[in-house]
Amino acid sequence: MKFTEEHEWLRVEDDLVVVGITEHAAAQLGDVVFIELPDEGITVTKDEEVCVIESVKAASDILAPLDGEIVEVNTALVDDPSKVNEDAIGDAWFFKMKIDDLSVLDDFMDEAEYKALVG
Repeated sequence: MKFTEEHEWLRVEDDLVVVGITEHAAAQLGDVVFIELPDEGITVTKDEEVCVIESVKAASDILAPLDGEIVEVNTALVDDPSKVNEDAIGDAWFFKMKIDDLSVLDDFMDEAEYKALVG
């Protein structure tokens, strides 16, 4: 698993990259009450806004961590956004992406580096 400075996690499953937010981000947001996911089949560019997540504290944009195609979204989060607070790194993934080159994940932080970032 890899991590971004924007508090997203990236996990490779088969030839796809699964994207969600970290437990740290979920804790900072507080109780999540709404999630707007991207459409399946769209092509996104790194740092493009792809999701909106709203909590009792704030609304935040989730940015695409990579260039690629959104091939699947976790519609269960639309029905029950609180899953993000319950299982941020498990069942509460946001979307799956198909990217051209999985080696770009080497540029992201591993778990130890991310834990050092968040202290």
